[in-house]
Amino acid sequence: HKHSKYKNKDLVISCSYFEIYGSKVFDLLNKRKKLRVLEDGNQQVQVCELEEKIVHSVQDVLKLIELGNKLRTSGQTSANQNSSRSHAVFQIVLRKRGYRKDGGGGNLFGKFSLIDLAGNERGADTSTSDRHTRLEGAEINKSLLALKECIRALGRKGAHLPFRASKLTQVLRDSFIGEKSKTCMIAMVSPGMSCCEHTLNTLRYADRVKELGPESKSRRPAPGDAGDSVLDEGKNGALSPMGDKIVNNQDLAMLCTHSGSGDQSQELYTFHEAVTQLNDIEDNLVDEHKNSIEEARTLLDEEQKLVERIDSDVDYDVEEYVKRLDEILAQKITKFTELREKVCQFRKQLEEEEMASRNIRKLPGY
Repeated sequence: HKHSKYKNKDLVISCSYFEIYGSKVFDLLNKRKKLRVLEDGNQQVQVCELEEKIVHSVQDVLKLIELGNKLRTSGQTSANQNSSRSHAVFQIVLRKRGYRKDGGGGNLFGKFSLIDLAGNERGADTSTSDRHTRLEGAEINKSLLALKECIRALGRKGAHLPFRASKLTQVLRDSFIGEKSKTCMIAMVSPGMSCCEHTLNTLRYADRVKELGPESKSRRPAPGDAGDSVLDEGKNGALSPMGDKIVNNQDLAMLCTHSGSGDQSQELYTFHEAVTQLNDIEDNLVDEHKNSIEEARTLLDEEQKLVERIDSDVDYDVEEYVKRLDEILAQKITKFTELREKVCQFRKQLEEEEMASRNIRKLPGY
Protein backbone atom coordinates (compact mmCIF):
# COMPACT_ATOMS: atom_id res chain seq x y z
CA HIS A 1 0.00 0.00 0.00
CA LYS A 2 3.11 2.25 -0.01
CA HIS A 3 3.17 2.06 -3.82
CA SER A 4 2.64 5.52 -5.39
CA LYS A 5 -0.65 4.28 -6.85
CA TYR A 6 -2.08 3.62 -3.36
CA LYS A 7 -0.06 6.09 -1.26
CA ASN A 8 -2.85 8.65 -0.98
CA LYS A 9 -5.64 6.11 -0.50
CA ASP A 10 -5.15 6.22 3.29
CA LEU A 11 -5.62 2.48 3.74
CA VAL A 12 -5.45 0.40 6.91
CA ILE A 13 -4.22 -3.20 6.66
CA SER A 14 -5.62 -5.89 8.95
CA CYS A 15 -5.50 -9.68 9.05
CA SER A 16 -7.90 -12.45 10.01
CA TYR A 17 -7.28 -16.19 10.31
CA PHE A 18 -9.95 -18.88 10.61
CA GLU A 19 -10.33 -22.57 9.94
CA ILE A 20 -13.16 -24.63 8.53
CA TYR A 21 -13.29 -27.91 10.40
CA GLY A 22 -16.09 -30.21 9.32
CA SER A 23 -19.04 -27.87 8.83
CA LYS A 24 -17.92 -25.44 11.53
CA VAL A 25 -15.84 -22.26 11.38
CA PHE A 26 -13.39 -21.30 14.16
CA ASP A 27 -11.48 -18.05 14.70
CA LEU A 28 -7.77 -18.86 15.09
CA LEU A 29 -6.96 -15.34 16.32
CA ASN A 30 -9.60 -15.40 19.05
CA LYS A 31 -9.10 -18.64 21.01
CA ARG A 32 -10.89 -20.78 18.40
CA LYS A 33 -14.19 -19.02 18.95
CA LYS A 34 -16.95 -20.68 16.95
CA LEU A 35 -18.24 -18.35 14.21
CA ARG A 36 -21.44 -18.16 12.19
CA VAL A 37 -21.49 -17.82 8.39
CA LEU A 38 -24.46 -15.71 7.25
CA GLU A 39 -25.59 -13.85 4.17
CA ASP A 40 -26.39 -10.11 4.14
CA GLY A 41 -29.03 -8.21 2.15
CA ASN A 42 -26.62 -7.82 -0.78
CA GLN A 43 -26.19 -11.63 -0.86
CA GLN A 44 -22.61 -11.31 0.34
CA VAL A 45 -21.30 -14.03 2.64
CA GLN A 46 -20.20 -12.72 6.04
CA VAL A 47 -18.20 -14.56 8.70
CA CYS A 48 -19.75 -12.94 11.76
CA GLU A 49 -17.61 -11.69 14.68
CA LEU A 50 -14.38 -12.64 12.92
CA GLU A 51 -11.44 -10.99 14.67
CA GLU A 52 -9.32 -8.63 12.57
CA LYS A 53 -5.89 -7.57 13.81
CA ILE A 54 -4.32 -4.39 12.40
CA VAL A 55 -0.76 -4.99 11.14
CA HIS A 56 2.08 -2.60 10.34
CA SER A 57 4.87 -4.89 9.10
CA VAL A 58 5.68 -8.28 7.61
CA GLN A 59 6.72 -9.45 11.09
CA ASP A 60 3.26 -8.63 12.44
CA VAL A 61 1.71 -10.81 9.72
CA LEU A 62 4.09 -13.73 10.36
CA LYS A 63 3.38 -13.59 14.10
CA LEU A 64 -0.37 -13.88 13.45
CA ILE A 65 0.17 -16.86 11.13
CA GLU A 66 2.33 -18.54 13.77
CA LEU A 67 -0.27 -17.85 16.46
CA GLY A 68 -3.08 -19.31 14.36
CA ASN A 69 -1.10 -22.38 13.31
CA LYS A 70 -0.70 -23.40 16.95
CA LEU A 71 -4.48 -23.59 17.31
CA ARG A 72 -5.21 -25.24 13.99
CA THR A 73 -6.68 -28.75 14.02
CA SER A 74 -4.28 -31.50 12.94
CA GLY A 75 -4.12 -35.27 13.31
CA GLN A 76 -2.60 -38.50 12.06
CA THR A 77 -3.76 -40.35 8.95
CA SER A 78 -2.55 -43.39 7.08
CA ALA A 79 -0.65 -41.02 4.76
CA ASN A 80 0.82 -38.44 7.15
CA GLN A 81 2.01 -38.33 10.75
CA ASN A 82 0.85 -34.73 11.16
CA SER A 83 -1.91 -33.94 8.67
CA SER A 84 -4.06 -30.81 8.34
CA ARG A 85 -7.59 -31.81 9.31
CA SER A 86 -9.12 -28.45 8.39
CA HIS A 87 -9.10 -25.83 5.66
CA ALA A 88 -7.33 -22.69 6.91
CA VAL A 89 -8.10 -19.23 5.50
CA PHE A 90 -5.71 -16.35 6.21
CA GLN A 91 -6.96 -13.00 4.92
CA ILE A 92 -5.16 -9.70 4.45
CA VAL A 93 -7.80 -6.97 4.30
CA LEU A 94 -7.41 -3.38 3.08
CA ARG A 95 -9.91 -0.83 4.35
CA LYS A 96 -10.28 2.89 4.00
CA ARG A 97 -9.24 4.86 7.09
CA GLY A 98 -12.01 4.85 9.69
CA TYR A 99 -11.92 1.09 10.31
CA ARG A 100 -12.60 0.27 13.95
CA LYS A 101 -12.06 -2.97 15.81
CA ASP A 102 -15.81 -3.32 16.42
CA GLY A 103 -16.36 -3.43 12.67
CA GLY A 104 -17.75 0.09 12.27
CA GLY A 105 -16.59 2.36 9.42
CA GLY A 106 -13.77 1.61 7.03
CA ASN A 107 -15.20 0.47 3.68
CA LEU A 108 -13.53 -2.58 2.17
CA PHE A 109 -10.96 -1.66 -0.50
CA GLY A 110 -9.48 -5.08 -1.22
CA LYS A 111 -8.96 -8.56 0.21
CA PHE A 112 -6.25 -11.17 -0.29
CA SER A 113 -7.11 -14.71 0.84
CA LEU A 114 -4.53 -17.45 1.37
CA ILE A 115 -6.24 -20.84 1.67
CA ASP A 116 -4.48 -23.96 2.86
CA LEU A 117 -6.71 -26.85 1.85
CA ALA A 118 -6.77 -30.08 3.83
CA GLY A 119 -5.58 -33.09 1.84
CA ASN A 120 -8.27 -35.36 0.42
CA GLU A 121 -8.92 -38.51 2.42
CA ARG A 122 -8.03 -42.08 1.50
CA GLY A 123 -10.64 -44.78 1.61
CA ALA A 124 -8.69 -46.41 4.45
CA ASP A 125 -9.35 -43.32 6.56
CA THR A 126 -12.92 -42.49 5.56
CA SER A 127 -14.16 -46.08 5.95
CA THR A 128 -12.79 -46.54 9.46
CA SER A 129 -15.21 -47.66 12.14
CA ASP A 130 -14.28 -44.59 14.22
CA ARG A 131 -17.11 -42.11 13.69
CA HIS A 132 -15.02 -39.01 14.45
CA THR A 133 -12.42 -39.83 11.79
CA ARG A 134 -15.11 -40.94 9.35
CA LEU A 135 -17.10 -37.70 9.62
CA GLU A 136 -13.91 -35.65 9.52
CA GLY A 137 -12.76 -37.31 6.30
CA ALA A 138 -16.21 -37.20 4.70
CA GLU A 139 -16.49 -33.44 5.24
CA ILE A 140 -13.00 -32.83 3.83
CA ASN A 141 -13.73 -34.87 0.70
CA LYS A 142 -17.14 -33.26 0.19
CA SER A 143 -15.76 -29.72 0.46
CA LEU A 144 -12.89 -30.46 -1.96
CA LEU A 145 -15.32 -32.02 -4.43
CA ALA A 146 -17.62 -29.00 -4.07
CA LEU A 147 -14.71 -26.66 -4.77
CA LYS A 148 -13.76 -28.62 -7.88
CA GLU A 149 -17.37 -28.62 -9.15
CA CYS A 150 -17.67 -24.86 -8.57
CA ILE A 151 -14.50 -24.31 -10.61
CA ARG A 152 -15.81 -26.67 -13.31
CA ALA A 153 -19.18 -24.85 -13.40
CA LEU A 154 -17.51 -21.44 -13.64
CA GLY A 155 -15.88 -22.62 -16.85
CA ARG A 156 -19.28 -23.47 -18.37
CA LYS A 157 -21.46 -20.52 -19.29
CA GLY A 158 -24.91 -20.65 -17.66
CA ALA A 159 -24.04 -23.61 -15.42
CA HIS A 160 -25.36 -23.72 -11.86
CA LEU A 161 -22.68 -22.99 -9.25
CA PRO A 162 -23.01 -25.43 -6.31
CA PHE A 163 -21.52 -23.03 -3.73
CA ARG A 164 -23.98 -24.13 -1.05
CA ALA A 165 -22.73 -27.72 -1.09
CA SER A 166 -20.06 -27.00 1.55
CA LYS A 167 -18.98 -24.39 4.09
CA LEU A 168 -15.67 -23.99 2.24
CA THR A 169 -17.29 -22.95 -1.06
CA GLN A 170 -19.76 -20.68 0.73
CA VAL A 171 -16.92 -18.77 2.38
CA LEU A 172 -14.81 -18.62 -0.81
CA ARG A 173 -17.60 -17.61 -3.17
CA ASP A 174 -16.51 -13.97 -3.49
CA SER A 175 -12.98 -15.14 -4.36
CA PHE A 176 -14.31 -16.64 -7.60
CA ILE A 177 -17.14 -14.32 -8.63
CA GLY A 178 -16.32 -10.75 -9.64
CA GLU A 179 -14.62 -8.85 -12.38
CA LYS A 180 -11.50 -8.10 -10.34
CA SER A 181 -11.09 -11.44 -8.58
CA LYS A 182 -8.00 -13.51 -9.40
CA THR A 183 -7.25 -17.08 -8.39
CA CYS A 184 -4.00 -19.01 -8.16
CA MET A 185 -3.70 -22.63 -7.00
CA ILE A 186 -0.42 -24.09 -5.70
CA ALA A 187 -0.26 -27.90 -5.68
CA MET A 188 1.98 -29.85 -3.30
CA VAL A 189 3.26 -33.03 -4.96
CA SER A 190 5.79 -35.73 -4.13
CA PRO A 191 8.67 -36.90 -6.36
CA GLY A 192 8.38 -40.43 -4.92
CA MET A 193 7.15 -43.21 -7.20
CA SER A 194 4.98 -44.61 -4.40
CA CYS A 195 2.96 -41.35 -4.43
CA CYS A 196 2.53 -41.26 -8.21
CA GLU A 197 -1.23 -41.85 -8.13
CA HIS A 198 -1.82 -39.14 -5.52
CA THR A 199 0.44 -36.71 -7.39
CA LEU A 200 -1.53 -37.22 -10.62
CA ASN A 201 -4.86 -36.75 -8.81
CA THR A 202 -3.57 -33.53 -7.23
CA LEU A 203 -2.35 -32.18 -10.57
CA ARG A 204 -5.67 -33.05 -12.25
CA TYR A 205 -7.48 -31.20 -9.46
CA ALA A 206 -5.25 -28.11 -9.78
CA ASP A 207 -5.60 -28.20 -13.58
CA ARG A 208 -9.29 -27.39 -13.18
CA VAL A 209 -8.39 -23.84 -12.12
CA LYS A 210 -7.07 -23.15 -15.63
CA GLU A 211 -10.68 -23.39 -16.84
CA LEU A 212 -11.37 -20.07 -15.10
CA GLY A 213 -11.16 -17.72 -18.09
CA PRO A 214 -12.00 -13.97 -18.18
CA GLU A 215 -15.65 -14.68 -19.06
CA SER A 216 -16.17 -17.05 -16.15
CA LYS A 217 -14.53 -14.62 -13.69
CA SER A 218 -16.87 -11.77 -14.60
CA ARG A 219 -20.08 -13.78 -14.77
CA ARG A 220 -22.85 -13.24 -12.28
CA PRO A 221 -24.39 -16.14 -10.34
CA ALA A 222 -27.36 -17.81 -11.99
CA PRO A 223 -30.71 -17.77 -10.14
CA GLY A 224 -30.37 -19.92 -7.05
CA ASP A 225 -26.57 -19.65 -6.92
CA ALA A 226 -26.49 -16.63 -4.65
CA GLY A 227 -29.58 -17.55 -2.64
CA ASP A 228 -31.89 -14.94 -4.13
CA SER A 229 -34.79 -16.57 -2.30
CA VAL A 230 -33.22 -16.05 1.12
CA LEU A 231 -33.52 -12.29 1.49
CA ASP A 232 -35.20 -9.46 -0.40
CA GLU A 233 -32.83 -6.94 -1.95
CA GLY A 234 -34.26 -4.16 0.20
CA LYS A 235 -33.04 -5.70 3.45
CA ASN A 236 -29.51 -4.30 3.25
CA GLY A 237 -27.53 -4.98 6.40
CA ALA A 238 -29.74 -7.87 7.52
CA LEU A 239 -28.15 -11.27 7.97
CA SER A 240 -29.66 -14.65 7.18
CA PRO A 241 -28.50 -18.28 7.42
CA MET A 242 -26.79 -19.52 4.26
CA GLY A 243 -29.71 -20.55 2.10
CA ASP A 244 -32.55 -23.00 2.36
CA LYS A 245 -32.38 -26.77 2.58
CA ILE A 246 -33.76 -27.34 -0.94
CA VAL A 247 -30.88 -25.46 -2.61
CA ASN A 248 -28.32 -27.18 -0.37
CA ASN A 249 -29.74 -30.62 -1.23
CA GLN A 250 -29.71 -29.82 -4.96
CA ASP A 251 -26.04 -28.86 -4.78
CA LEU A 252 -25.21 -31.98 -2.77
CA ALA A 253 -27.07 -34.18 -5.29
CA MET A 254 -25.05 -32.58 -8.10
CA LEU A 255 -21.77 -33.46 -6.36
CA CYS A 256 -22.77 -37.06 -5.74
CA THR A 257 -23.94 -37.51 -9.34
CA HIS A 258 -20.56 -36.33 -10.65
CA SER A 259 -18.61 -38.58 -8.26
CA GLY A 260 -20.64 -41.73 -8.89
CA SER A 261 -23.37 -43.21 -11.05
CA GLY A 262 -26.71 -44.85 -10.43
CA ASP A 263 -26.92 -46.63 -7.08
CA GLN A 264 -23.44 -45.41 -6.14
CA SER A 265 -24.37 -41.72 -6.40
CA GLN A 266 -27.56 -42.41 -4.42
CA GLU A 267 -25.58 -44.10 -1.63
CA LEU A 268 -23.14 -41.18 -1.56
CA TYR A 269 -26.02 -38.70 -1.39
CA THR A 270 -27.72 -40.63 1.42
CA PHE A 271 -24.47 -40.74 3.39
CA HIS A 272 -23.57 -37.04 2.96
CA GLU A 273 -27.14 -35.97 3.67
CA ALA A 274 -27.08 -38.03 6.89
CA VAL A 275 -23.77 -36.38 7.88
CA THR A 276 -25.16 -32.89 7.13
CA GLN A 277 -28.30 -33.54 9.18
CA LEU A 278 -26.18 -34.97 11.99
CA ASN A 279 -24.10 -31.76 12.11
CA ASP A 280 -27.21 -29.57 12.03
CA ILE A 281 -28.95 -31.49 14.81
CA GLU A 282 -25.77 -31.51 16.90
CA ASP A 283 -25.44 -27.72 16.64
CA ASN A 284 -29.09 -27.28 17.52
CA LEU A 285 -28.83 -29.69 20.46
CA VAL A 286 -25.77 -27.94 21.90
CA ASP A 287 -27.46 -24.52 21.59
CA GLU A 288 -30.60 -25.83 23.29
CA HIS A 289 -28.52 -27.44 26.04
CA LYS A 290 -26.74 -24.12 26.71
CA ASN A 291 -30.07 -22.29 26.83
CA SER A 292 -31.46 -24.95 29.16
CA ILE A 293 -28.52 -24.55 31.55
CA GLU A 294 -28.96 -20.75 31.65
CA GLU A 295 -32.70 -21.05 32.17
CA ALA A 296 -32.24 -23.69 34.88
CA ARG A 297 -29.73 -21.42 36.62
CA THR A 298 -32.22 -18.53 36.59
CA LEU A 299 -35.04 -20.71 37.93
CA LEU A 300 -32.74 -22.15 40.61
CA ASP A 301 -31.95 -18.62 41.82
CA GLU A 302 -35.67 -17.88 42.01
CA GLU A 303 -36.30 -21.12 43.93
CA GLN A 304 -33.56 -20.18 46.37
CA LYS A 305 -35.20 -16.81 46.99
CA LEU A 306 -38.56 -18.51 47.54
CA VAL A 307 -37.06 -20.82 50.16
CA GLU A 308 -35.21 -17.97 51.90
CA ARG A 309 -38.43 -15.95 52.06
CA ILE A 310 -40.23 -18.89 53.71
CA ASP A 311 -37.44 -19.36 56.25
CA SER A 312 -37.25 -15.67 57.20
CA ASP A 313 -40.89 -14.57 56.96
CA VAL A 314 -43.36 -16.15 59.36
CA ASP A 315 -46.28 -14.45 57.57
CA TYR A 316 -45.45 -15.70 54.08
CA ASP A 317 -48.32 -16.42 51.68
CA VAL A 318 -48.32 -20.21 51.35
CA GLU A 319 -50.76 -20.15 48.42
CA GLU A 320 -48.52 -17.76 46.48
CA TYR A 321 -45.52 -19.98 47.30
CA VAL A 322 -47.21 -23.16 46.05
CA LYS A 323 -48.51 -21.42 42.92
CA ARG A 324 -45.07 -20.07 41.95
CA LEU A 325 -43.29 -23.35 42.74
CA ASP A 326 -45.77 -25.23 40.56
CA GLU A 327 -45.10 -22.78 37.69
CA ILE A 328 -41.34 -23.21 38.04
CA LEU A 329 -41.59 -27.01 38.07
CA ALA A 330 -43.90 -26.98 35.01
CA GLN A 331 -41.43 -24.73 33.20
CA LYS A 332 -38.58 -27.11 34.06
CA ILE A 333 -40.51 -30.19 32.94
CA THR A 334 -41.40 -28.56 29.59
CA LYS A 335 -37.82 -27.48 28.95
CA PHE A 336 -36.29 -30.83 29.94
CA THR A 337 -38.87 -32.73 27.87
CA GLU A 338 -38.06 -30.65 24.79
CA LEU A 339 -34.34 -31.15 25.37
CA ARG A 340 -34.73 -34.90 25.80
CA GLU A 341 -36.69 -35.12 22.56
CA LYS A 342 -33.77 -33.44 20.78
CA VAL A 343 -31.38 -35.92 22.40
CA CYS A 344 -33.52 -38.79 21.08
CA GLN A 345 -33.59 -37.17 17.64
CA PHE A 346 -29.80 -36.85 17.69
CA ARG A 347 -29.39 -40.48 18.77
CA LYS A 348 -31.65 -41.58 15.89
CA GLN A 349 -29.57 -39.52 13.45
CA LEU A 350 -26.39 -41.19 14.75
CA GLU A 351 -27.92 -44.56 13.88
CA GLU A 352 -28.88 -43.35 10.39
CA GLU A 353 -25.35 -42.10 9.76
CA GLU A 354 -23.95 -45.44 10.92
CA MET A 355 -26.23 -47.33 8.50
CA ALA A 356 -25.37 -44.98 5.62
CA SER A 357 -21.65 -45.33 6.31
CA ARG A 358 -21.90 -49.14 6.20
CA ASN A 359 -23.40 -48.90 2.71
CA ILE A 360 -20.81 -46.44 1.47
CA ARG A 361 -17.96 -48.67 2.69
CA LYS A 362 -19.11 -51.31 0.18
CA LEU A 363 -18.61 -48.93 -2.76
CA PRO A 364 -15.55 -49.26 -5.03
CA GLY A 365 -12.65 -47.17 -3.74
CA TYR A 366 -13.84 -47.33 -0.14
